[in-house]
Amino acid sequence: MPRIALIHALAHSVEPINTALARDWPEATRMNLLDDSLSADLARGGQGLDASMHERFERLAQYALDSGANGILFTCSAFGPCIEAVARRHPEVPVLKPNEAMVAEAAAGAGTLGLIATFEPTLSSMPAEFPDHVALDLALAAGALEALNEGDGARHDQLIAAQAARLRERGCTRIALAQFSMARARGACEAASGLPVLTSVDSAIRRLHTRLS
Repeated sequence: MPRIALIHALAHSVEPINTALARDWPEATRMNLLDDSLSADLARGGQGLDASMHERFERLAQYALDSGANGILFTCSAFGPCIEAVARRHPEVPVLKPNEAMVAEAAAGAGTLGLIATFEPTLSSMPAEFPDHVALDLALAAGALEALNEGDGARHDQLIAAQAARLRERGCTRIALAQFSMARARGACEAASGLPVLTSVDSAIRRLHTRLS
């Protein structure tokens, strides 16, 4: 059975992907690595994705591979260039950015995609992952991540759903939730907007299953 390393920069990303894997791919062995200082350091450091941050990602990946991982899925969307560098260095295994599969699915659709994040740096780094033909409208669900940190999942979901409704009003035809921790708000977003909602969690599992089967 495949052994999948799940590398997290936010504690809230752990539960959604593990729950989805247990439901949709129970045969896979899961290995979780969490460094919740990554996002905090990026947010306050002012240095962006510098050489030090790249080295931290490479060390996490190497630990996962040394532990027998057949594939690596990073679950925080603000670190795309670091993850791409890891993938180039380890072409022998699938190394996925958190939104890689969702971006591919979004690129196959039509109309404007509303991209919602709860971690502001994601809205700076993630749009470059989409092909040029994908029209994006970005939205920050301010306060949602803080609500989740305080244990208020309902408030978190409401704030994201409110942005989904606004994006519909601005002409978006579909919604994408930019972070793994946001997958729990999919139902609320669908109800508030009436639009199809992509999540990085579900798309990533489909991509991993295809590559490792």
